[in-house]
Amino acid sequence: MFTRTESFGQFIRYYPLVSAIVAINLFFYLATILPIFPNYWFISTFTGVNLYIAEGELWRLVTPIFMHAGFSHVLFNSFSLVLFGPGLEKMLGGVKFLAVYFVSGIAANFATYILEPMTFSHVGSSGAIFGLFGYYIAIVLLRKKGMSRQDSQLILTIAAISVVMTFLQPNINITAHLFGLLAGFLLGAGMGRK
Repeated sequence: MFTRTESFGQFIRYYPLVSAIVAINLFFYLATILPIFPNYWFISTFTGVNLYIAEGELWRLVTPIFMHAGFSHVLFNSFSLVLFGPGLEKMLGGVKFLAVYFVSGIAANFATYILEPMTFSHVGSSGAIFGLFGYYIAIVLLRKKGMSRQDSQLILTIAAISVVMTFLQPNINITAHLFGLLAGFLLGAGMGRK
């Protein structure tokens, strides 16, 4: 489930939504480093800044999902999405997959807005990716036959390591990681009942 053997073209054809999200992430990253927009327009317009959200710039609850703070940040998050997104895109279908990804990401950003200081700013798709982990955890814990034992062990191990690393690495939005994970788990628990 988490092993990628497809060619580049096959991956895009089989997983168009994961591919599109990665492409948007890369576009936003390139737009922040190339001098095509004056005065770093993308950064100042799309970064999550709690003060600006409080002033009514509600798009900042969504756009930070696509913004990243450097090449290693966008690379790691895109790589995580390429590994863990296809299984859910295939399992859930397009609409439900996008719902899990964006609801988790927005929930993570909203929790950041509520719980962090007004001066707090944030970027990254980690909240949405942790939402995917949360959804997988719901499958493992609540629908025992929803995944193979090997895949279940892998996802639980990766999720546990990711949560631990959240508290050990500097400059991590802990709130977004935890609430993205929680949102994904609740979505998995709710969708699993239907």
